[in-house]
Amino acid sequence: MERNLAGTARNEVAAAPRVTVVNGVVRPGKRTKLLTKTLQPGQIALIDHKDIDRVSGEELVRKGVSCVINVAESSTGDYPNTGPTIIAGAGVHLVDAVGSDLFDQLSDGDQIIVRGGEILREGTVVGRGEVQTTEVVAEKYEQAKREVGRALERFAENTINHIRQESELLSGKIDLPELDTVFRDRDVLVVVRGVDHQRDLKALRSYIRDEKPILIGVDGGGDALVEEGHKPDMIVGDMDSAADSVLRCGAELIVHAYTDGRAPGSERLQQLNVPYKTVAATGTSEDIAMLMAAEEGARLIVTVGAHFNLVEFLDKNRKGMASTFLTRVRIGEILIDAKGVSRLYRPRPSNRALSVVIAAGAFAVIVAILVSPPLSDLVDLIWLKFKVTFGIG
Repeated sequence: MERNLAGTARNEVAAAPRVTVVNGVVRPGKRTKLLTKTLQPGQIALIDHKDIDRVSGEELVRKGVSCVINVAESSTGDYPNTGPTIIAGAGVHLVDAVGSDLFDQLSDGDQIIVRGGEILREGTVVGRGEVQTTEVVAEKYEQAKREVGRALERFAENTINHIRQESELLSGKIDLPELDTVFRDRDVLVVVRGVDHQRDLKALRSYIRDEKPILIGVDGGGDALVEEGHKPDMIVGDMDSAADSVLRCGAELIVHAYTDGRAPGSERLQQLNVPYKTVAATGTSEDIAMLMAAEEGARLIVTVGAHFNLVEFLDKNRKGMASTFLTRVRIGEILIDAKGVSRLYRPRPSNRALSVVIAAGAFAVIVAILVSPPLSDLVDLIWLKFKVTFGIG
C-alpha cells in the first residue's frame, strides 16, 4: 500500500507543470514603442499595453527581452490581436499582472525574479499575475476570432462617426503651411514603423535608387529610413519616437497638431533648436503625411509599414484607425503598398554595373585580338587605312 502511494506521489510530481523562472533587470515603460528603443537583450519589460498589437510584439521579441510583464490584459478578446501569440511563440515569458501597482513598486534598473506568475524583488513578492503560455494565448486568439463580427461592427460605427464629424478627411480641406519640399509629379515614399517595414524597405532599395522618391518618415519611420542608409526629406508626426540625431538630419519637420492648435511635439523641437512647421488636422500622423502628398500633387504615394487592410486596422485597435481607412478612400488610385511596388517594379541596372559590363566586354575584345594573329593583322590593316584616309603620319 505504501509502495502504491509513493508511486502516486511520484506521478503527481512528474505531472506538475514546470515553473519558468526568469531573473534580470526590469525596464518599465507605459508606451511600448518608446520603451523598445532602450531595451537590451535579457532585460524584463514592464508595460501597460492593452491588447498588444503585432508590431509591438515583434519589437519586443526583436529586442531579445527575457520576460514581458503587462499590467493590462495582453488580449481582452475584443478582437484577434496577434502580439501575445508572437511573444509567447518566441519563448518569451509573458505575465499579465492586471491591475497591479508594479509601476509604483518597481524602479527602472531593479533586479527582479519572475517565478511563474510571481514577481519578486530582493526575495519579497511585489506582484502576482497569470502566465500567458502559448496554449493560453492561442485559445484567446481563437475565441476572439469567433467574436470578430462585433469588432467589425464597432469599426464600422466608428468610421461612420468620422464621416459625420471629420468630413475634411474626404473633402481635403486641410490648411497646409508653405512647404519647402516640392511634391508635384514626384513619387513619394511614406515610411511608418509598422508591419514588415524593415523587410519592405530592403525590397525597395532599387526603386529608391532609380526613381528617387521623396522620402517621408512618420515619427519613428524617420529612424527606419536612416537605419537603411537613406536621408528623409520630411518627418511628420508628434515627434515622440524619432531620435534627436534624425530630427537634426536636415529633413523638413512637420508637427501634427490638434485641431484646437495644441502641438505637443513642438516643445521637443524647440528644445532641439530646429525649425519646424505645424499642420492641425484630425486623424493619425500617417494620414497627414499621405494627404499632404496628395494635396501637393504627388504622382504616386507608396507606403511602407502603414496599415493597409482590415486585419491591420483591427490589430491596431485604435479609434483613429477609422480616419486611416477614410484617408485611403480619399486618396484612391495613386496610393499603393510597398509590397505591390516590390512585386511589379523591375530595377534598371546601375551606371556602375553598366560600366563594369562594358569594361569587361572591351577587355575580352582586346585579349581576343592580341592572341589571334588574323585579327591582329586585320586591326593593323584598318589602322593603316585610317592613317591614309586622314593623312596621319
